[in-house]
Amino acid sequence: MTRQRSAWMLAATLLLTLPRLGTAQGPTSTQRRLSGPRFGVTFLTREMRDSVAVTFEEDVGAVITQFGWQWERQFSNSGGGLIPITEWVLLVGGLEQGVFLPSLSWMVGLRTLGGTEFGVGPNLGPSGIGMVLAAGVTKTSGNLNIPFNIAVVPSKQGLRVGLIAGFNSQ
Repeated sequence: MTRQRSAWMLAATLLLTLPRLGTAQGPTSTQRRLSGPRFGVTFLTREMRDSVAVTFEEDVGAVITQFGWQWERQFSNSGGGLIPITEWVLLVGGLEQGVFLPSLSWMVGLRTLGGTEFGVGPNLGPSGIGMVLAAGVTKTSGNLNIPFNIAVVPSKQGLRVGLIAGFNSQ
């Protein structure tokens, strides 16, 4: 349990510094920030629910809600078709069941000019460390961006599959 608390303390420290990272020079015309709220649901396998029960001493259902924030930075591709992106996603799940299940992901990936995206990276979740694989599409309405994503997090503790949406403006 001490190791997990240390990991969460490190995650909290990173989270507090994220909004300040890379702002010394300020944003350039080739860099866009597309941060905003996120919400959705996550489906947990029986193995993942058992792991959560042991780690947090709480039973959870097969489906939990998720709420959080995504910090995203999109870099210009100088007119090409693929745009490199990096993002941090902090989510809290299970609140509707009276539990607090935080997760933090850092992903790097690519987005097409049409809004289709793919990313991969480490995830610190409810019962340990795993890898997150995410794909989705961002729809645009005026200055409003509406991302829809599916995220799969396989780990030795079990599998989580999330459907996450949100919004941000340009």
